[in-house]
Formats: sequence, structure tokens, C-alpha cells
Amino acid sequence: MAIRKKVSLFQTALGLSAACLLAALLFGLLIPAPTPAKIFAAACPVLLAVGLSDTPLKGFRYTVLIIAAVTAPLCFPEHFLRIGPVNLQDRRLILPIVQLVMFGMGTQMSIQDFLGVAKMPKAVIIGTACQFTIMPLVGFALAKTFGFPPEIAAGIILIGSCSSGLASNVMNYIAGANLALSVTLTALAQLLAPLLTPLWMKLLAGEMVHIQFLKMMQEIILMVLLPIAAAFVYNAVRKERWHRLHRLMPILSMAGILYFTAVTTAAGRDHLLNIGILLFAAAALHNTLGYFLGYWATRLCGLDKNSCRTIAIEVGLQNGGMASGLAAAMGKLATVGLAAAVFSPWMNVSGSILANYWRKHPPNDTPSASG
Repeated sequence: MAIRKKVSLFQTALGLSAACLLAALLFGLLIPAPTPAKIFAAACPVLLAVGLSDTPLKGFRYTVLIIAAVTAPLCFPEHFLRIGPVNLQDRRLILPIVQLVMFGMGTQMSIQDFLGVAKMPKAVIIGTACQFTIMPLVGFALAKTFGFPPEIAAGIILIGSCSSGLASNVMNYIAGANLALSVTLTALAQLLAPLLTPLWMKLLAGEMVHIQFLKMMQEIILMVLLPIAAAFVYNAVRKERWHRLHRLMPILSMAGILYFTAVTTAAGRDHLLNIGILLFAAAALHNTLGYFLGYWATRLCGLDKNSCRTIAIEVGLQNGGMASGLAAAMGKLATVGLAAAVFSPWMNVSGSILANYWRKHPPNDTPSASG
């Protein structure tokens, strides 16, 4: 009986989600009633995420929640900027949440992940080079081509200059790709980010927004390297203890990313309403070119197809949390941080689709000896 009740609740949520979508369209397009339209629009993705829990598409629940974290602040921005006396854009609040996200990512890593550099040096060197060249340069080209305002253009370069995150490991796992290579590339990217992210920002975005190289380097060390180092200590001390806390860490990390997305969207709502379609187009192109160029650049270097798929996902998926945190540290969450709020939902959608497609179409070659 309990199982039947759960199933019926999930089905009810799906039905209510569809009803909310229709109501939002009705009140938004046919009957000019903005407030009901906004309420139904904000409720629709939340109910959809609940309803997907009992379907084959349950892997997309987090992606739908990311969409909810964009939709609700667009409808009611004032509720996502301040709660009573608490300013949700305050760096003193954002920094510990970024650190929590990075700590949660670090709990899923270990020192062994860094040893992959010695085990497969060619693939690691090629993958790292692709990640820290393709995405910053593509971001710069798109920012110039679309003619975005300087600070928003700088945000596109920023997310392209950030390292990959835990999402790339999840997508590579779903795709059945080279997970060991994926984890190693992600781990190495965290070590290189304090140097390469500020470097690319200084070179490519220095004319768009003021970049303090050393300060940005310090911010990345503070929000990325220190939490990951703390996570390694936690892993060493935990051993077989604290199972509930350990299982909770990825959930807390995902909640932190939802927070960044919601606050950034609320802060940049006016900009987003003016250039949202163009920014979404830039996000789709940036992400797609990351997959495409990441794959074919590594194929030209002689890597096996599975490793190429792995690197393509690592290149295409960037760390939106890091980008949001750095934008907040610059005091420009509403502009420089806006790209991260738009790019993150799209990366989750496209990454899930690509990973599931590759899982159903395994490569027909064998790993190269030099990989």
C-alpha cells in the first residue's frame, strides 16, 4: 500500500506540473494576470522534479531543479536577494557556501586520483591542455561575436576559464567513459585553476573588467584548494565512520549550486530579461563547441575513442559554482556572474543527453597503449 501511495503522489506531482504549465500560459498569454502566471510558472519545475522521481527520467531531477532555481527568481527576484536582515548576495555568505560545495566535491576524491597523471600521462596532458585553452578562447570569441556588454562578456570568459567540476565525473560515469581519467583531470584542474583562471581572465577579459590577478588567485585558493584539502583530511579521518554525513555531502553541494543559481538570477534579472535569449544561445554554442573540439582535438592526438569522449565531457562542463563565487568576490554577481546562472542549467541538460547517448553507443575501438 505504501508503495502505491508513493507512486500515486509522484504521478499527481506530474499532473500538477502539467496543469501549472497550462495555467501559466493561460494567465500569461490569454488572460493578462501576471501574478498568477508567475506563481504557476515557478511551481511547474518544482513539481516536475518531484514527479520524475518515479520515472526512467529521474536522472534529470537535479537539472529540473536548476531550471526551477532560474524560473522562480525571474518571477519573484525580491525573495531571492534578501531574507529579513540577511543579504543573500553578501560575500561573507557566498564564500562559505562555495567552500561547502568544493568540500563536498573533495569528499568524492582522494590522493589516488592525482596518481593517474603518472599512469596515463599522455591523456592527462592532452586533456588538461584542451580544457584550459579551448573553453577560454571559445568564450572570448563568442563574447566578441555576440557583442555583449563588457561585464557580461567577461562572465562568459570567466566560466570558460574555470576548471571542470564534479558534474563531469558524474556524466562520464553515466556515459561509461574512462572514469579514472575523468577524476584525474578534474583533480588536476583544481590544482591548476588558481594560476590559469586568473591568467586567462587577465589576458582575455582585462579590457572588459578590472582583474586583480593575485587577489583572484587567493580567492580560488580560499574557495577551492583549501576545502578540497580539508576534504582529504576528512576522508582520512572518517575511514568507515560518519556514513550518513558522507552520503549527505553531495546533496549539500548540489543545494549550494542551486543557491548560487537562484541568487545570481535574481541579482541579474533585468540584464537577463534584456539579453537572455542571446546569452542562452552563447551558452549552447560554448558548451557544444567544448564537446566537439574537445573530442576531435584528442582524436587528432591519437587517443582512443573512450578517452576522447571523457575529455570532451571534461572540456564541455565547467564549474559554475567557482564562476559564481569569483563573480561575487569581484562584487559583480549581477553581471559577471550572470553567464554562470545561464550556462549551468544548459550544461546539465546537454551533459545528461550526451552521456546517455554515448552509453547506448559504446565505442568500437580499444584503449590506446599511450593513453
